Amino acid sequence: MTEEVRATPARVVVADDQTVVREGIVMLLGLLPGVEVVGAAGDGEEAVRLVAELAPDVVLMDLRMPRCDGVEATRRIRAEYPGTQVVVLTTYADDESLFPALTAGARGYLTKDAGGDEIVRAVHSVLSGDAGLSPSIQRRLLEHLSESGPRPAGPQEPPDGLTTRETEVLVLIAEGLNNQQIASRMHVSTATVKTHINNLFAKTGIKDRAQAVRYAYGKGLVPPPRGRVT
Repeated sequence: MTEEVRATPARVVVADDQTVVREGIVMLLGLLPGVEVVGAAGDGEEAVRLVAELAPDVVLMDLRMPRCDGVEATRRIRAEYPGTQVVVLTTYADDESLFPALTAGARGYLTKDAGGDEIVRAVHSVLSGDAGLSPSIQRRLLEHLSESGPRPAGPQEPPDGLTTRETEVLVLIAEGLNNQQIASRMHVSTATVKTHINNLFAKTGIKDRAQAVRYAYGKGLVPPPRGRVT
């Protein structure tokens, strides 16, 4: 069934740090009806700035980008500019990429092997209030739901005034990662990681990493290790 094209094209910003990929997506979308590319960004910071300036309908968001990654950019856009939807367009379909992006507020998720028509369908789906997910991503979500049993309810908000990024750093500390590994996982500098650690220590009264691990267990941010008596 051919989907009906909107009378007014969807206004789209493309965010991808690879110039060749970004320009290719812009060129591809320029050949298709129903969308109008109004801007292109090379990282998450620029994507947020373009949303503020241009108020697009949708951002096609890569995930692994410098300065501000796609998850953080998505979170900021959805919090500050709720009229703009986000569709992730990335190489990665692993759980560590998929679920943080959806939690941050992305309504669509496609991998870069998607064709132009599939991208346009996803854009219009999220503007209609539906999810713009590729079939493979839908299958992954269903598999995850079927594999996951009931889980203890975690805190609904980050504890003690922590930001989402500070909480993410805390969880990675509890998982045993050092600052360099955390920086690599979050795609930020080690200086940024140190800033997050200093902030979360100040907010929680934590003095060292051992206390940070105990705090994360106590707040239900991570499950205690097997055999641990709580």
